Amino acid sequence: MDLKDQLKNLFPDHVETNEPEQVEEQDHVLYVQKEPMICKFEKRKGKPTTIIEGYEGSDEDFKILAKEIKTKLSVGGTFKDDSIIIQGDYRDKIMAILKEKGFKTKRVGG
Repeated sequence: MDLKDQLKNLFPDHVETNEPEQVEEQDHVLYVQKEPMICKFEKRKGKPTTIIEGYEGSDEDFKILAKEIKTKLSVGGTFKDDSIIIQGDYRDKIMAILKEKGFKTKRVGG
């Protein structure tokens, strides 16, 4: 008895097809807040970094936002202590991305 026959015995109602399975994707809606997010520039160990703070939603949403920003800018970064740290001075581009998503932003430092 081969594997197909064993599976038919285990799952008699199963119908085999070659069509891909339909998976419904739901867009994840980010929490839009009242207070503006702070986008500031800092030098850490002599290297420029952009720090985004002030998100009021869940950490998971903030991590998704961090990943999206890093992907759009093609830069490295991390999510740490309720803030997103991006390598390089990208305040203007990050603020444009956040405004496009409906967030209020505030530029701090320089």
